[in-house]
Amino acid sequence: MKKIALLLASVLMATTIVACGSKDNDGAGAGNDAPKKREITVSTKFVENEQTAISLKKVVEAVNERSNGSLELKLFTSGVLPIGKDGMEQLVNGSDWILVDGVNFLGDYVPDYNAITGPFLYTTFDEYFAMTKTDLVQELNQKIEDEHGVKVLSLDWVFGFRSMMTNKPITHPDDMRGLNIRVPTSQLYTYTIEAMGGNPVSMPYPDTYAAIQQGVINGVEGSIMTYYGTQQYENVKEYSLTNHLLGVSAVSISTKLWGELTEEQRTIISEEFEKGMQDNLEETIKAEDEFAELLKAEGVNFHEVDAEAFLKAAEPVYTKFPQWTPGIYERILEELEKIKAAQ
Repeated sequence: MKKIALLLASVLMATTIVACGSKDNDGAGAGNDAPKKREITVSTKFVENEQTAISLKKVVEAVNERSNGSLELKLFTSGVLPIGKDGMEQLVNGSDWILVDGVNFLGDYVPDYNAITGPFLYTTFDEYFAMTKTDLVQELNQKIEDEHGVKVLSLDWVFGFRSMMTNKPITHPDDMRGLNIRVPTSQLYTYTIEAMGGNPVSMPYPDTYAAIQQGVINGVEGSIMTYYGTQQYENVKEYSLTNHLLGVSAVSISTKLWGELTEEQRTIISEEFEKGMQDNLEETIKAEDEFAELLKAEGVNFHEVDAEAFLKAAEPVYTKFPQWTPGIYERILEELEKIKAAQ
């Protein structure tokens, strides 16, 4: 019996040694402690030749390369996968998803986001960038994270001030009457266009090209980048510089997914999207003048507007949102005064 016991003990010891050796070999050779590979969808409305999409492509490539295969981001442009409200639902439901779309869609969950991107607030990109760094905006980011499971990585992927692309010149709110203007599915945009005198028509942006041709809408509001990038100049030739809203996208991710990533993966994603934002900004600034000349070459006419008349017309927008925190508009104006004084 003693011999049998000794034999069993020897076998058990040998098995343990082999198992430990195998485990060590796996760790060195196959990276047993390496993070699980995650495939993450990056969805945006921007078409491939728009600057935001171009910069996003660079981000995706950089993240995939830096992660050494632990992350595989896949970019889907032109709204081929859920964007807007549907894209936000992907985040809220905890999908492996990054959404790059308007800040206004965050406002469907935390309404005060719409207040900080309201009509005629900003005259420069820098004013808006400074606003995103305030305690006010950081509070909103924390609120949507805590209450809805959405982590905001950035709020500053600008694509220019939004103006009117139509089939007739617009210089005054009276000129907007009777015009059906496409807007995103957002109360802020709907109320803004109504206040400016137009008839807002909500539809996905990829549908607008055909909708103009078919006479369903008379125009679109958007940036000069969007005007050229989506070839709307083939349909409408009048660009009226209302600059009513700043075109800016947020980069958001599910907190569930974010929490499952390693610290290194989170750092890579954060750093590369920050670099992408800077690339997008620099290229957008450079391209605006270039695109203006390209649009003029396509027969597009540019029109200055009565800015005071539009500003006055849009004032009621800030009374349309009972769900906004009382006093939020006044707090925004106070922050803007500080920002302008410091610049």
